[in-house]
Amino acid sequence: MKKKMTARLLRTTLALLSLGLFGVLKASTISCRNEEGEAVDWFVFYKLPKRQDKETGETGLEYLYLDSTIRSWRRSEQLMNTTESALGRTLQQLYEAYASKGNSTAYLIYNDGVPTSVNYDRKYGHTKGLLLWNRIQGFWLIHSIPRFPPIPQEGYDYPSTGRRNGQTGICVTFKYNQYEAIDSQLLICNPNVYSCSIPATFHRDLVHMPQLCARSSSSKIPGRHLATLQSSRGQNFLHFAKSDSFLDDIFAAWMAQRLKTHLLTETWQRKRQELPSNCSLPYHVYNIKAIKISRQSYFSSYQDHAKWCISQKGTKNRWTCIGDLNRSPYQAFRSGGFICTQNRHIYQAFQRLVLYYEDCD
Repeated sequence: MKKKMTARLLRTTLALLSLGLFGVLKASTISCRNEEGEAVDWFVFYKLPKRQDKETGETGLEYLYLDSTIRSWRRSEQLMNTTESALGRTLQQLYEAYASKGNSTAYLIYNDGVPTSVNYDRKYGHTKGLLLWNRIQGFWLIHSIPRFPPIPQEGYDYPSTGRRNGQTGICVTFKYNQYEAIDSQLLICNPNVYSCSIPATFHRDLVHMPQLCARSSSSKIPGRHLATLQSSRGQNFLHFAKSDSFLDDIFAAWMAQRLKTHLLTETWQRKRQELPSNCSLPYHVYNIKAIKISRQSYFSSYQDHAKWCISQKGTKNRWTCIGDLNRSPYQAFRSGGFICTQNRHIYQAFQRLVLYYEDCD
């Protein structure tokens, strides 16, 4: 009887220790999160534009969602401005880290359109994103939403200025050993950092992000650099970063030629501010002109602030890239970048959105 009680007590003690250890590991594991709050290796979203037709009842907050656990776009039941959205769930980790006031977690938030300002600061890169990490891992969110997100002490919200046009973004979970490469890429992108905290424990490994946080960087900035990154679960990515000294269209002059594929590009096609499709180099770049959501639903590139491109259908190298820059004469003078993957589910999801594109003259 005594032996049975001792064995039962031992099992109970081990179970409690296991639960405690699991709680510590879960608390320390920063990751992209799905709408259930579960960790995912990556996710992609496509915020749909607000329609002019009021009968649809759409608010400009609806979005398509895809992550590493599903195979195709899912129209989310959540809205972009709710804390139950994928962005809301993921950024909740930022608010928890900020509230804890510990020195084991770092974050960096940047946007050329700062939430509290009506102006855009053109001396910085045309870049928008957020990083949150500790010495185990973290995530990098790259998106196209101006004035997003609010500073951590204000909590989660979605800007009204982000409703009218379409927007895209990608979140990738990275182990800490990838952050040194990310650090160098951010230097080239020259982001407008408006909220950050990088404790001294990270300064030995990461040189540029603490300087960007303090707005005191004196490092020489390369014209461009291509980095190979790997997500926490082994998904390979390439990140193209160009500075404002690389005076050319990032798509035609670099990405298409390096990826060895014709590219279909979807960027904000503002009238008289777009570059025409380009077939002057071995690998061509074509402007997408309309996006289809379903057989009955589509929208024009003029309504789309998203920034992405894919390999032309039928091409051997099937790439998808999501990032910061538009195909515009003015964007050739701006710094920014794109993160690219050959994940077939991401490629197929974006490829199905293409209604038609502009050929070369």
